[in-house]
Amino acid sequence: MESITETGFFPGSLTEDEMKQLAKSERMAINISNAANLILFLAKIYASIASRSLAVIASTLDSLLDLLSGFILWFTSYAMRKPNHFYYPIGKNRMQPVGIIVFASVMATLGLQILIESGRDLITKRELKMNHDQEMWMIGIMVAVTAVKFILMVYCRRFKNEIVRAYAQDHLFDVVTNSVGLATAVLAVRFYWWIDPTGAIIIALYTISTWARTVIENVWSLIGRTAPPEFLAKLTYLIWNHHEEIQHIDTVRAYTLGSHYFAEVDIVLPEDMPLNQAHNIGETLQEKLEQLPEVERAFVHIDFEFTHRPEHKTKV
Repeated sequence: MESITETGFFPGSLTEDEMKQLAKSERMAINISNAANLILFLAKIYASIASRSLAVIASTLDSLLDLLSGFILWFTSYAMRKPNHFYYPIGKNRMQPVGIIVFASVMATLGLQILIESGRDLITKRELKMNHDQEMWMIGIMVAVTAVKFILMVYCRRFKNEIVRAYAQDHLFDVVTNSVGLATAVLAVRFYWWIDPTGAIIIALYTISTWARTVIENVWSLIGRTAPPEFLAKLTYLIWNHHEEIQHIDTVRAYTLGSHYFAEVDIVLPEDMPLNQAHNIGETLQEKLEQLPEVERAFVHIDFEFTHRPEHKTKV
């Protein structure tokens, strides 16, 4: 905050060329993830047919939904890159949490379906049987799939883009579900039949809980939740130190409207200050606030006193 106050620029901010290169790298991460999901899904189909393990089938269905969810996130990313300022004056950044909510809802639905099927198998006591060759093929495929997913998870976690990080979370989820599915399938073949549906239930519960939390987080980001006090304190520091003519700070407000904050600021300037000077102070303050990576838009209102009632009334 002190660096911004002194220089007027956010330290370490990217140039336009660097931002283009970052966007290109993010698109590459999404395309690689989608291609890997397709290839790994085909491999897991064979493992499911060979093993007939419910836990492995649950992992394969997860890969099928990875493709569907990947299309949802790809479309979201594509729509955000094609802004239409006539129909969407503030851009399409709200597409990001909406796409993630749809993605998470699909994944949670899968978990519920697997939970039902696993309970049915426990009731009917269906045993899992496979020969040695089938078991080796299943182990080889599932280990390879898990290794690829782990590499993709590490790669996607390098980015800060929420959509790419959603892919990273999905890859981590796949590493867990593939590992549990493989372990329970092998244990069910070699020891007790009930381990396989029990493993599928564990996968289902993990699916539901993980993506339910994701839905809640992104719903909060869409309903205008206030920024934490620490962030509001940063804004207040920047505003007060912006210009020596600022006499009073009437309002500092920041709230979520997507993955970033909208900031609203009311400042008090001298009553006799020329309009052009007051305008320049307000505009430079707006530009300074919008340099913060957490802020998408900043609105600066200039007044000459602070004893009046609020300009906006709340509609219920």
